[in-house]
Amino acid sequence: MHAAFDSAEAARRWSMYARLLLAEFDPEEGDPHRIVLLNPALFRLLPDVVGKRVLDAGCGEGYLSRKLARLGARVTGVDYSEEMLAMARERTDPALGIRYLHGNCEHMDFLDPGSFDLVVSNMMLMDLADYEAALTSMHRALVDDGILLLSISHPCFTTPDCGWVKDDEGNKLHWKVDRYFAEEAYEQPVPPDAEGGLILFHRTLSTYLRTLLRTGFLLLDVIEPKPAEEMLARYPHFRDDFRMSHFIVFKLQKRHVTSAGNLT
Repeated sequence: MHAAFDSAEAARRWSMYARLLLAEFDPEEGDPHRIVLLNPALFRLLPDVVGKRVLDAGCGEGYLSRKLARLGARVTGVDYSEEMLAMARERTDPALGIRYLHGNCEHMDFLDPGSFDLVVSNMMLMDLADYEAALTSMHRALVDDGILLLSISHPCFTTPDCGWVKDDEGNKLHWKVDRYFAEEAYEQPVPPDAEGGLILFHRTLSTYLRTLLRTGFLLLDVIEPKPAEEMLARYPHFRDDFRMSHFIVFKLQKRHVTSAGNLT
């Protein structure tokens, strides 16, 4: 891993680029990738949240926090980017009652253990150097049998060297994947990219799954989102998402810890 590429630097980059990246970000639905792919998958897996205590871990500018609050959830949003949280507060009606807190999801000791019925972590885990600490922190925040909805960039298709291979006319030939087993930090360019891009931390699918199980989660369901036909009428370029998968979404449950310290 690049010595300068840690979670603090990743947070600095997100704050640097927040206004640029989110200028066209719909405050109620998010960007097209969320509208077409992530939101339908997340809400398909979402349990009833009326009256439930929900943690939006890595809430960013808060669109998902607002959607959950409008469904009747009592929402707390946590993010490590001060600029993202400033945008979240600007875009959120105080009547929704959302509590936004600044903090690194790797270490959420400022939250009481077992204080949430549901944790939603939407496209956050790839932005942290110590992903295992973040999973442990989210596990700690949940009640026994509590639910974690976790979405990440699909690690089988989003690698340190990936992208569309095109012909001379710009037609997409195939999606290239390389350096899959290179578990390392890398930069994702952001126009105009004057000071470097966002920092992502790549891990393999097996690394994520083994860590989730070791942390104490039970896998209940998984979705690799693809566009619905009705979405393609509005966003026809998403038809290419039948050729590869940008994201993967997990529904997990916190397992019981017995008096002897065993997981059941």
